[in-house]
Amino acid sequence: MSALRLLSSAAKRTPSALALQRRGYAEVSDKIKLSLVLPHQAIFTSADVVQVNITAASGDMGILANHVPSIEPLRPGVVEVIESGNTSKKWFASGGFANVHPGNTLTINVVEGAPLESFSPEVVRANLQEALRVAAGNGSEEDKLEARIEADVYEALQHALGSK
Repeated sequence: MSALRLLSSAAKRTPSALALQRRGYAEVSDKIKLSLVLPHQAIFTSADVVQVNITAASGDMGILANHVPSIEPLRPGVVEVIESGNTSKKWFASGGFANVHPGNTLTINVVEGAPLESFSPEVVRANLQEALRVAAGNGSEEDKLEARIEADVYEALQHALGSK
């Protein structure tokens, strides 16, 4: 039995399963409980978030309260958090996942992340050039692939710093 048919038949047997939370429009007073975490520590938590903008693999998106539950893979880019009073905080994330849970809870798990203002454009530019040099060089395929991934992250970071 396919997974979809299995879920459909289970839902038909339990009418209370159909009474799940319904999606509506976000009210201005609705807030998101956000946790932005690295594997070894939380770098930001707040229950006073109005909107979170992420660089999802499928495209840039904004998450408001009452967003449909989902899991979004993240590509390297900026995570922008807008709190009450229109204060904005930005972090650069190397990639990860955003998990939108029912009840206006959002968890963003990133491999590496830091406040955007902690990066130097000059250092990013130099590291990007080095990564591109290694990727185009005569090293092993593994070294070239790692350098290409580094270059992708530095290119995204350079773009983020340019639009700061």
